[in-house]
Amino acid sequence: MSAAGLPFFVYGTLRPGEVNHDLLLRGRTLREEPARLAGAVLYRGPGYPYAVEAPGGSVAGALVTPHPRAYGRLLAELDRLEEYAPGDPSNLYERVAREVEVGVATEAGVAKEAGAQVAARRDGSAPLSVRAWVYVAAPAVAARLRARGALIEGGDWLARR
Repeated sequence: MSAAGLPFFVYGTLRPGEVNHDLLLRGRTLREEPARLAGAVLYRGPGYPYAVEAPGGSVAGALVTPHPRAYGRLLAELDRLEEYAPGDPSNLYERVAREVEVGVATEAGVAKEAGAQVAARRDGSAPLSVRAWVYVAAPAVAARLRARGALIEGGDWLARR
């Protein structure tokens, strides 16, 4: 699959059952599956989280596959929401392609996401690795968070409550 058609790994307010999922993704996806991003940790932001790349970390979320007919418009809307513009030094987030594991349980998210009709691997088979777009903290934001940010233990936004 080309980078232009990658699914999205979402870990905060875009997860099933969260406010921005309802506003931007509901009815525009083919699949939503529990997933996990290795090599990142989660920090609290002002009402939303930031994933920061970090060896040994892990972030819980969902792999969201948009309907092909909605892809271009949805990509633009998500870039706007995440305040991302290619090459802009004032970005809060960077959109990067990363491998995520699909079919993994997430701690607090399992019950909530199951209620949102997210498919899960019930046969006990090993998780699949899938390339996806991920919005991670832009370099300047990541540096500030590493220096004085509030880490979300366990890497699950839904468990913060």
